Amino acid sequence: MLSIEAILASDDYHFVKANSGRDALKILLKDQDFNLVLMDVKMPGLSGFETASLIYEREKLRHIPVIFITAYNYSEERVYQGYKLGAVDYIYKPINAQLLKAKVAVFVDLYKKNHQLIMQEQKLIAINKNLAVEIKERKNSEEKVKSLNIRLLENIESLKDANAELARFAYVASHDLQEPLRKIQTYGDLLKNKYSRVLDENGRNYIERIQNGSARLQNLIKDILSYSRLTENADSFVRSDLNAILNEIVLDLEFKIQDSGAIIKIDRLPELVVSPRQIRQLFQNLLGNALKFSKKGVAPEIQIKYDITEVQDKSQLYCNIYVQDNGIGFDQDYAEQIFNLFKRLNDTSEFEGTGIGLAICKKIIEQHKGIISAKSVVNEGSVFTISLPVNSIGKKKSSIKKGLENTYS
Repeated sequence: MLSIEAILASDDYHFVKANSGRDALKILLKDQDFNLVLMDVKMPGLSGFETASLIYEREKLRHIPVIFITAYNYSEERVYQGYKLGAVDYIYKPINAQLLKAKVAVFVDLYKKNHQLIMQEQKLIAINKNLAVEIKERKNSEEKVKSLNIRLLENIESLKDANAELARFAYVASHDLQEPLRKIQTYGDLLKNKYSRVLDENGRNYIERIQNGSARLQNLIKDILSYSRLTENADSFVRSDLNAILNEIVLDLEFKIQDSGAIIKIDRLPELVVSPRQIRQLFQNLLGNALKFSKKGVAPEIQIKYDITEVQDKSQLYCNIYVQDNGIGFDQDYAEQIFNLFKRLNDTSEFEGTGIGLAICKKIIEQHKGIISAKSVVNEGSVFTISLPVNSIGKKKSSIKKGLENTYS
């Protein structure tokens, strides 16, 4: 740990050291907040994996990211064990100083921004709960109701401030985080191109891990930027042909469809007033996930169909679009959590991704005044339901008719 402390000394971090897993737990359980835990896998007494498991059993510690430090080249199964316990990454000895500084900077910054947003959210939730109680108690007083309305407007401004904070975080991600990432990628490419022949298999494997980790981080930054742009940008809504949008996406995924042997059946969908760019991103994410999370040795089968329903009390028509697959599925208990930022149900070593794609889908549907939900059974597949209002296109329910089905394979 002395060498790590020396490498990070110039970055003004405060270090607290522990000589064993038990000591680390005692320190973490004290009233002190930590941004990041750097922990050796091999320690006296409890191993790093055992310590991480105990850390994430504590509610107050679950938000702290853990990076494992190890001199061993673990198998994919062993690496998966670490990620399953809650680790965010690995650093291998001998330690690459630039890589260590870059990773620590990224995860510390992500933790701080996430912590700020969580605190703001908790504060707003508490304020809104208090306001709800006050509104109930003072509903007979017009002056008091007016006062509460003013306070509600102030809360809306606070929510706008929270969104602005997310936008500022996106700016940091696009500039401050991408610059060191580009350097890591550049030097990793130089190492591979110039020195791969003189390195042994372990050395080439380390370079490959650096490049893979950099690519994952680049995708994470890209997805965070996409999410933040949805929050701050208001797109134009126009009458759009959903079939044309889906045809473009199928063409983009042509090679993946052919390689997997997938069969995609799509109903002839109606025209809706939507943001074409956002809806394209929505279906791109859903179809991409359906292809990615397929069962081994089983050709993916994806069906997109729709129906029209009416909400009686509001006389509002909704177009319900169903994206159904025969993939690996997931436990229905996670049906709401999968739309949260950074929520992943599968290991990154088996399925690539950042845990932001479905959060982007939810944000898109919310901006369209609609609803998205999911039903799934493990090893049997999933159905994602998108409900979009259709009254805005000026059509009655009887004028929206089913069309022919398109099949792609």
